[in-house]
Amino acid sequence: MKNFKKGLALNRSKGFTLIELLIVIALLGALAVALLAALDPLEQIKKGTDTGVRNTVAEISGSFIRYASVKGGSLPFSTLVWGSVGQAGTARNSIQSVIDAGELKQDFFTLSSDQLDKIFITAVNNTGTQRAMVCFQPGSKSFRVDANTKFGTIAGQDGTMTSYADCTAGGTSAAGGQSCFWCVQ
Repeated sequence: MKNFKKGLALNRSKGFTLIELLIVIALLGALAVALLAALDPLEQIKKGTDTGVRNTVAEISGSFIRYASVKGGSLPFSTLVWGSVGQAGTARNSIQSVIDAGELKQDFFTLSSDQLDKIFITAVNNTGTQRAMVCFQPGSKSFRVDANTKFGTIAGQDGTMTSYADCTAGGTSAAGGQSCFWCVQ
């Protein structure tokens, strides 16, 4: 359709020019990049994994408490324990005792098999001292920088762990190379 204005023929279409479309696409691309940078999808996956492991750690810790209340205050191990639940040894045997007592599901090891190598138990059952901590090494930044959840290595034969200030560098602290653990006790 031709419009005439002061003797000139003007062609007007009802669409966008190529330059207008390119500008809009570039703006949407910049917004998408900014959104991805803000959300950090890999960090969100690590945080989700850590949340699942944290829930399993809390479940194990709660099962120790229930076990002790049923068994007259005694925990399911006799000496100092430090080890991964995913490996054969005292830590795994302690969990099996709790399962046998009915405080964890019979298929606990099957249901949580992908998490067990990340979970550690430090515990002591000496005369007058019974303490158990169930821990895991967090992979996400949000768990590592949480001031209430940073612990170091075992301090001694009493089953305690030392705490320190910085766990932000990939799971180890800047001070002494100790491993960072999120623990429930």
